[in-house]
Amino acid sequence: MTANLPPQYDPKATEAKWQKYWEDNQTFKADPEQGGEPYCIIIPPPNVTGSLHMGHAFNNSLVDALIRYHRMIGDNTLCLPGTDHASIAVQTILEKQLKSEGKTRDDLGREKFLERAWNWKAESGGAIVNQLQRLGLSADWSRERFTMDEGLSKSVLAAFVRLYEEGMIYRGNYLVNWCPASQSAVSDLEVESKEVDGNLWHFRYPLSDGSGFVEVATTRPETMLGDTGVAVNPNDDRYKHLIGKTLTLPIVNREIPIFADELVDPTFGTGCVKVTPAHDPNDFEMGKRHNLPFINIMNKDGTLNENAGEFQGQDRFVARKNVIKRLDSDGFLVKIEDYKHTVPFSDRGKVPVEPLLSTQWFVKTRPMADKALEFLDQHNQPQFVPSRWTKVYRDWLVKIKDWCISRQLWWGHQIPAWYAISETGGEILDNTPFVVAANEAEAREKAVAKFGANVKLEQDPDVLDTWFSSGLWPFSTMGWPEETADLARYYPNTTLSTGFDIIFFWVARMTMMAGYFTDKMPFETVYIHGLILDENGKKQSKSAGNGIDPLVLIDKYGTDALRYSLMRETAGAGQDVRLDYNRQSHESATVEASRNFTNKLWNAARFVMMNLAGQTPQQLGNPYPPQPPLAKGGSKS
Repeated sequence: MTANLPPQYDPKATEAKWQKYWEDNQTFKADPEQGGEPYCIIIPPPNVTGSLHMGHAFNNSLVDALIRYHRMIGDNTLCLPGTDHASIAVQTILEKQLKSEGKTRDDLGREKFLERAWNWKAESGGAIVNQLQRLGLSADWSRERFTMDEGLSKSVLAAFVRLYEEGMIYRGNYLVNWCPASQSAVSDLEVESKEVDGNLWHFRYPLSDGSGFVEVATTRPETMLGDTGVAVNPNDDRYKHLIGKTLTLPIVNREIPIFADELVDPTFGTGCVKVTPAHDPNDFEMGKRHNLPFINIMNKDGTLNENAGEFQGQDRFVARKNVIKRLDSDGFLVKIEDYKHTVPFSDRGKVPVEPLLSTQWFVKTRPMADKALEFLDQHNQPQFVPSRWTKVYRDWLVKIKDWCISRQLWWGHQIPAWYAISETGGEILDNTPFVVAANEAEAREKAVAKFGANVKLEQDPDVLDTWFSSGLWPFSTMGWPEETADLARYYPNTTLSTGFDIIFFWVARMTMMAGYFTDKMPFETVYIHGLILDENGKKQSKSAGNGIDPLVLIDKYGTDALRYSLMRETAGAGQDVRLDYNRQSHESATVEASRNFTNKLWNAARFVMMNLAGQTPQQLGNPYPPQPPLAKGGSKS
């Protein structure tokens, strides 16, 4: 103890000193053999896509406050850090780099491309760890994990093989959200719906018997090349007399039926709906019900294929203009209306997604969702704080569809499924027989038994959806499927702290996977906080270019000032936090006020230490010794 503290608090010197001390002495290393009530938080793993933003700083400040409090009251605490490989995001970054060099991933080949990805991970992951340490996160760095490290990769393989063997994973031809930019399937949750100013085009389709026309309306004229029917509502009196007749599809001259389906909204457009089963979710369902052909007109890069006839090779949006021009010249264009509507965009690729018929790997989610609902309805597990988010979580589990888990990427966990070249001619078809195993040696053993000794195997080139591995995060980080001391002591985790924007992406996936594989919910409590907004009230994000690097404010004001600024804004649980910030001078009035408050605390401590007369607080004793209990009828003054 020294009375010679400087009159001004210097966060750079003090925070660096204690951070080094904590790391050198492994102050926060957890020990499952120690006593105390277990208290565990596994931090949401940030993507290795560069560096952290203010949202990470906010969440990790909350996590650290909880962990430090429970450590101080004697609980056996574990704060486990880690990062996520973020397949689509990282691959997009790397392919942009390659494009600037005049190359593609195919020029490098898979092995060299993956080397580049691992180098990126080392650089970005190291930067993220440095940021988390600068934020003062009291984590056990000896347990740091990465979703593609050896241990977690074993967990992913074990989960896939078990789900497949138990009939929970299947390969099927289904309509998926296709991102032409990344040339990969994306889940419903990786799609952002945006309202745009567009058009509604009205066309005439002639009746095959020459008795007239029906008028259809569409926002995607190019898809008419794949139409295999026109639907009307069975209760729509305007069109009942047409049901069962056929039309001749303009340009293509294909004969297509008119049929009735209750899915049709009579108030949309003309009430006659063109049906393209291979390129629209609702049309897909109608196509199955009415046994319509499924004609795919789209290549995976967003250009039109051979089924588009004269428009083959054209980009989808170029083809749209040319289809409209052709229909107009042929006399089939009726009118064009201005129309505001919602268009789904790929969250990563930033382009409109294309519903595309594709053979993919799927997980049957209904049994998993039902189990998670059982825990919620019968045991209130997990408990959401604030409680209003329980309904959001529950509604999604009720409405869930099967989960497309395959991605047409190279960076990620390659799907542990092999096909026999001798059986397929080297091409993966819809009916290709696969052998699923934890490794190639095991796959070969199964393939020999199935196809004979001379079988030649090739692994499915696709990788798993990133959320498959992060869905295992609460228990894979503990060593599952092995029975480890950490798993026995710290699982289920105690608290999950996260933003409301990934309840569907991540929270529900973790509860479904945990319920299935461990028969437990992965955490007791889910604390849902708001988002960090910029000075204009907009969500901060790297893609929007409005993010604030927490290290900029830490360098200027100190970690304590930044953390306190973020923490004091959480009084209204679950509310968004607006952080004022001057981008020209990198100043923040909110954080500056917190820095001044920190300095007041420093000077209060300095005053106390100046008056200790050379003694420690322990030597001075308790200035407020315990008082004897009051006699009956007495009172405290």
